[in-house]
Amino acid sequence: MRHFGHIPAATRSGLFHREPAEFSAGSPAPTLAVALGATLYSPATRPRLADDVRKQAARGVASMVLCLEDSISDAEVEAGEDNLVRQFAALAAPAGAASGDGAVSGTGASAGAGAASGAGGAEGAVEDLPLLFIRVREPQQITDLVSRLGETVRLLSGFVLPKFTETRGRPFLEALTAAEQACGHRLFAMPVLESPELLHLETRAETLAGIAALTGKYRERILALRLGVTDFCSPYGLRRSPDMTAYDVQIVAHVIGDVVNVLGRSDGTGFTITGPVWEYFRPGERMFKPQLRRSPFLQGRAEDLRTALIEHDLDGLLREIELDRANGLLGKTCIHPTHVLPVHALSVVSHEEFSDAQDILRPERDGGGVLRSAYTNKMNEVKPHRAWAERTLRRAEVFGVAREDVGFVELLTAGLAG
Repeated sequence: MRHFGHIPAATRSGLFHREPAEFSAGSPAPTLAVALGATLYSPATRPRLADDVRKQAARGVASMVLCLEDSISDAEVEAGEDNLVRQFAALAAPAGAASGDGAVSGTGASAGAGAASGAGGAEGAVEDLPLLFIRVREPQQITDLVSRLGETVRLLSGFVLPKFTETRGRPFLEALTAAEQACGHRLFAMPVLESPELLHLETRAETLAGIAALTGKYRERILALRLGVTDFCSPYGLRRSPDMTAYDVQIVAHVIGDVVNVLGRSDGTGFTITGPVWEYFRPGERMFKPQLRRSPFLQGRAEDLRTALIEHDLDGLLREIELDRANGLLGKTCIHPTHVLPVHALSVVSHEEFSDAQDILRPERDGGGVLRSAYTNKMNEVKPHRAWAERTLRRAEVFGVAREDVGFVELLTAGLAG
């Protein structure tokens, strides 16, 4: 699979200076960690889940989490497990063996009413299944599900581990190790950082140190760390509006900063940390002005696109994605298909970023120094900007580099058109 593989090749070549590279579930872990992009969650109880997965793959989704935890009730867990076994068998069968309708639901039942605009269908991408993960509640579910999946476990990339701390996370990682050894198939973990111990100031430093120690021990199995911002808000009765980002909620912003400080370092000890979920997907009453300037949208049908984004509260999402990256996060948890394309469009490396990163990493710059950017609008300081440049080129590999005159508006427009 490849990002933007759902749009026609001719359209793609007109958008990219360097097109996104292909990757698969067997690619190296550092590649997959960057390639996760917008990870779409779906309740594991959906009766036509296999069809949903195929449909979203055709629309450009590269990673999905099939959830047995917060998105379903306690009474539905057993049925959800049974359904996953059936749906993985259906996914292992040839396309067309199962039929279904409806888009992948969000984490709430009402979210299933919406669908992403622009169904894709290019270049045989339908059977390039997304990276699939199962979000479990308890460690024993990992070994049990791997055993029950049998040969279809080859379609599974790993498990999402909820409310992760050093104490709670260890049994999950031990179960994952045992399951991988039993089935002979590589399985990754994506811990979710959402526990009260991490939120509360008096226990945060100790909790982060414990998480760092445990994840460091299991480094080869940790694909990415995910942030559970909704859980952070819960103890204080908080909920951000569609006019605000996670970074406007100061308690949440401080936790994100501390998580990146300890677990997101570029010295080889850090991990990919993904952005928090955006909760909104339908129009609501607005209190503040839209956050999207008109100027990038003035050509062609782009003004209509701007209106649609604002009407669906996605201007706030776009701002939060930009703030995610500025604060060291990459990729995002998504509960609705309409969120996927904005995440991917804003993950594409601009031509200017690519030019700066290449200049900084030229072999003749190894000794350091300062140089004017090729765009003559900034200073590139070789040693301090090296880690940024390396991260930028990793993102360029999987999300591509836009042409010099192409921005996120053109990428969004092309993606919606399919």
